[in-house]
Amino acid sequence: MTDTPKTPTLATPMLDRVKLPSDMKALNDRELRQLADELRAETISAVSVTGGHLGAGLGVVELTVALHAVFNAPRDKIIWDVGHQCYPHKILTGRRDRIRTLRSEGGLSGFTKRSESPYDPFGAAHSSTSISAALGFAMAAELGGDPGDAVAIIGDGSMSAGMAFEAMNNAGHLKKRLFVILNDNEMSIAPPVGALSAYLSRMYAGQPFQELKSAAKGMVSLLPEPFQEGARRAKEMLKGMAVGGTLFEELGFSYVGPIDGHDLEQLLPVLRTAQARATGPILIHVLTQKGKGYAPAESARDKGHATGKFDVLTGVQVKAASNAPSYTKVFAQSLIAEGAADDKIVAVTAAMPDGTGLDLFAARFPKRCFDVGIAEQHAVTFAAGLAAGGMKPFCAIYSTFLQRGYDQVVHDVAIQRLPVRFAIDRAGLVGADGATHAGSFDVAFLANLPGMVVMAAADEAELVHMVATAAAHNDGPIAFRYPRGEGTGVDMPAKGIPLEIGKGRMIQRGARVALLSFGTRLSEVQKAAEALDSKGLTPTIADARFAKPLDRDLILDLARTHEALITIEEGAIGGFGSHVAQLLAEEGIFDTGLKYRSMVLPDTFIDHATPESMYRTAAMDAAHIEAKVLQVLGVAVVGKRA
Repeated sequence: MTDTPKTPTLATPMLDRVKLPSDMKALNDRELRQLADELRAETISAVSVTGGHLGAGLGVVELTVALHAVFNAPRDKIIWDVGHQCYPHKILTGRRDRIRTLRSEGGLSGFTKRSESPYDPFGAAHSSTSISAALGFAMAAELGGDPGDAVAIIGDGSMSAGMAFEAMNNAGHLKKRLFVILNDNEMSIAPPVGALSAYLSRMYAGQPFQELKSAAKGMVSLLPEPFQEGARRAKEMLKGMAVGGTLFEELGFSYVGPIDGHDLEQLLPVLRTAQARATGPILIHVLTQKGKGYAPAESARDKGHATGKFDVLTGVQVKAASNAPSYTKVFAQSLIAEGAADDKIVAVTAAMPDGTGLDLFAARFPKRCFDVGIAEQHAVTFAAGLAAGGMKPFCAIYSTFLQRGYDQVVHDVAIQRLPVRFAIDRAGLVGADGATHAGSFDVAFLANLPGMVVMAAADEAELVHMVATAAAHNDGPIAFRYPRGEGTGVDMPAKGIPLEIGKGRMIQRGARVALLSFGTRLSEVQKAAEALDSKGLTPTIADARFAKPLDRDLILDLARTHEALITIEEGAIGGFGSHVAQLLAEEGIFDTGLKYRSMVLPDTFIDHATPESMYRTAAMDAAHIEAKVLQVLGVAVVGKRA
């Protein structure tokens, strides 16, 4: 008697059969559709536990399945622009068992990361880098490097950045085989702005998704039936018009689309044909919906862009109760107050109105708030032009994103001494977004510019005063930095009062050691001082407020009246502490035997975790500050107070 062969049960989840993308090669199109449905459910379930970028991933579920079904990763390089939409990709590439560790200490990154998996060929967390990287991979393959195709998936919001067009222009010139998927979801983080978005909208206005349009010369013959006839009609309709694929064709790309990015019956044959037949650069225009398939995300204003942990059934986020306002909200409310008193005050953001709080300013002063799209370079120079034209611009940009506009800060603002006010959000270590979003370098790269004023708020009340200081400052550029998250709960002033430029404040007088804080580590400094006081040592504490210009009188007084001076800042080497050291050296203070130390972020990139854990790793919490004082003074334990 022979055993009856076992038939696979239809109830077996398709996702359980896919451990790696190669497993998808055995699936038919119907099974791939089932896989997409299960992948969407798994993504929602995982993000409900971890929090993170939900909407972007849900918008590319079918596209992710189609790409991995057609291409051969990791030999083929699939490069996600920004990377915040990569959760479904991570589930399909051997990381499903760890997907509920997203953005937590020791867990998966919320973005693509080369060190995490060979299926992440290029790390990303900032926008508009994918086409440049993909072209680099394509040329490396041509020159004998890693083989395989290169595929860049870039959103319509990211396409507003100049770097994307620089890469496309170069790719069109090189004419090498390259795939660019334009993921057009009509929404980046904020509603997309600018002519490109309007251009893309015109291309498919009133057209059904089922009609595949192609304006690429010779591409019609490469398309499978029944799309060829629709493509021919589209090509005739678009002939001579500045719509359709014309823009991309002029950059040297063959253009296919737009097609429905949630319909595998369209995605699969187009990708298969392009993969089999393309010889040069090709752009495939895919229409998707951010948050697709999850009603709470679809109905949210930001389409579920970034969410905390939430209840899957209701979509309601789990938020910890707090009595303190966020620094971002304090900035926004302070700017509104200044704007109400001065109609010359305007605000500029680069696609982050919600994240920077400028959505609140825009609601009050819609004609005086400008979202320029994902274009930090333009944002800075646009603000410079506003300043040169007699306005008082506040350019609100995350620290990590201001790095992208640094040349403009130098060339267009600082050299011309234009009074642009830089509101630098997310200063310091930011937690779950990790190293790519850490605001570690702005003090160092701004404080070395002649004429630049650089401030850091120690708490939310200080931030109110710094907004007022910036509003009143007309003698060159000025910047103030503040962290992500909630304030310390201090009493808030009724109105911001401009600070004297370059003057810090004394917090408490003590002896032997002076702790000079710059920024929100002040609360940790005070905790450390309490611990030291219980051991018989009361340090002096001062809040520098300014990294440039330095409060010379305060710093020299602290140096001359204490055995040791320690600076503490939430920034990299080369920032506030380095400027203090330069002053002390020039004044000959080190010759007097002063023990000087500077506590800064370590010379390494710190992986994602909670901010508290990251600062502990950086040795910059209260316990480490206390230990530093004892080490500098050469004592292990000071006698306890009675």
